[in-house]
Amino acid sequence: MNHKAENKSLGYQTKLYWSRNWQLWAMLFPGMLYIFIFCYVPMYGLQLAFREYSFASGITGGKWVGLKYFQQYFESPMFFSTLKNTFVLAFTSIVVGFPAPIILAMIINQLKGKRWKRIFQTTVYIPYFISVVVLVSMINIMFANDTGVVGNFLKALHLVSRDTNILGKESAFVPLYTLTGVWQTMGWNSIIFVAALSSVDTQLYDSCKIDGANRWQTMWHIDFPAILPTIMIVLIMNMGNILNVAFDKVFLMQNSLNLGASQVISTYVYTVGIKSSQFSFGTAVGLFNTVINFIFLLLTNYVSKRTTGTGLM
Repeated sequence: MNHKAENKSLGYQTKLYWSRNWQLWAMLFPGMLYIFIFCYVPMYGLQLAFREYSFASGITGGKWVGLKYFQQYFESPMFFSTLKNTFVLAFTSIVVGFPAPIILAMIINQLKGKRWKRIFQTTVYIPYFISVVVLVSMINIMFANDTGVVGNFLKALHLVSRDTNILGKESAFVPLYTLTGVWQTMGWNSIIFVAALSSVDTQLYDSCKIDGANRWQTMWHIDFPAILPTIMIVLIMNMGNILNVAFDKVFLMQNSLNLGASQVISTYVYTVGIKSSQFSFGTAVGLFNTVINFIFLLLTNYVSKRTTGTGLM
């Protein structure tokens, strides 16, 4: 009798829940449908990494070869170089690029005049809307060997030797990629931290003034702890894409002279998988990349939960 009563109560609660929240699920449905179609359905093609693909047989008709293509990649001379280049680019981008929007958001939050604050925000947001193709074109123009304004300025300061081709120098590729990426995305990425700072109780700032704290002390003791949970969530999500270095920008900046530093996993997948028509091998390399990203996501989430109590799951 109690079991029937529990089922009846559960059914009533379910109906009540849907009657109150069906509008929210209706708004959520297009996003769920998009993720299902473009993220989950393509996973059907992952079996290509374990099959010997042929145009006649299609994705599912090829001979099952197991881990052959994974082993082929691990034994390839390109394995360590592509993995190293990808890690260096991703790690440098996170170390340099991740704190930049946090610092910028705290600076924006300390600005007093609303007009100047809006002008400053708009100015730092604009670079994000520049196309990657346009950005790389700007890099090529400004760092051109003989006519580049920035390149000649660095040479005039003797920071770079006169005969150096900056765009073709392997050691210059990572700083050039990272710093231009920070310049382009720093303002846009600061929006989420500015929004988090807007919820800080203004009485805390008044207390800091009474205690004689300066702006740097206020930022460190009030602003930073307030946005720490947001920082950890964003960091976890970034670590989940640590090996997903932007293909388009790397590919456009890549040339025969800097190939030793610019050949990352994504460009290597394009070279062997698309240009050389080795679809199974390219799928295996891409799947390996995804698995590593997933492992980093779990590790970062675990460390965040243990240290700060904040995590995705």
